[in-house]
Amino acid sequence: MTRTLHPDFADRVARHQRTGTGAVRIAYPIGVRSVPIVAREVLNPLMLRLTLGGPDVAGFHSYQADDHVKIVFPDQDGTWRRPVPNDRQQLDWPHPFPRTREYTVRRYAYQSLILDVVLHEGGIAAEWARTAEVGEEVTVAGPPGGKAFPYTHQHYVLAVDSTGLPAAARWLEDAPAGPSVHLVVETDDAVEHDYPLPSRDGVEIIRLVRDGTRSALAKTVSELDLPADTFLFAAGEAADIKPLRSWPQDLASITGYWKRGVVGLERE
Repeated sequence: MTRTLHPDFADRVARHQRTGTGAVRIAYPIGVRSVPIVAREVLNPLMLRLTLGGPDVAGFHSYQADDHVKIVFPDQDGTWRRPVPNDRQQLDWPHPFPRTREYTVRRYAYQSLILDVVLHEGGIAAEWARTAEVGEEVTVAGPPGGKAFPYTHQHYVLAVDSTGLPAAARWLEDAPAGPSVHLVVETDDAVEHDYPLPSRDGVEIIRLVRDGTRSALAKTVSELDLPADTFLFAAGEAADIKPLRSWPQDLASITGYWKRGVVGLERE
């Protein structure tokens, strides 16, 4: 498949990746589309890959590892309340806000959008994904943009939990060869480590399994012997990665993807 890029936004992201400093949020025109599931693949017992496809996927904006979309779900009575694009290239959302969940864009190419869904117990998205069938339409809003960060450092640390794995995998796939990488992955269950990662030279993977709600992710990262200009990408449970926010801002992109006890956390 040929990957299509919008020239303005693609160039802004690519320019920052080549010459920028720190993480910079770059906004895209926000679209909404209902597209069918064209394939589903079980990656491990707790992770499912859904491929959405068709002509309505064309024109989708996604240029970096941190891009994400909202899946929009119907109300409990089955009523659909989808957002509507406006003339400001944004979305007008109905009130009260419909039920949504955010997912990282694992890969995007012309007429093909791949999302990897964590299947932890409970939660509207996990329950939906378990029974979603090929041919079923999915309403996707976004991406609104994401955090671009440079490809110019000699070493990177990618510190993620299972929700951050798709972003880490996309970075490993998209970033130019050369830099060395520590990939530190913490999951609730060892089976989640059976996740397909791109082949790349110079990557050391550290796999952790969380002890209940006690995370060792930040502590493990802090104990690494790293070059002075190491860039950190951290994504996962907000409290688990909070200690990493002391990292120099010009050398980090840190985002809380979810928070224990909070439903539908907006990424921060």
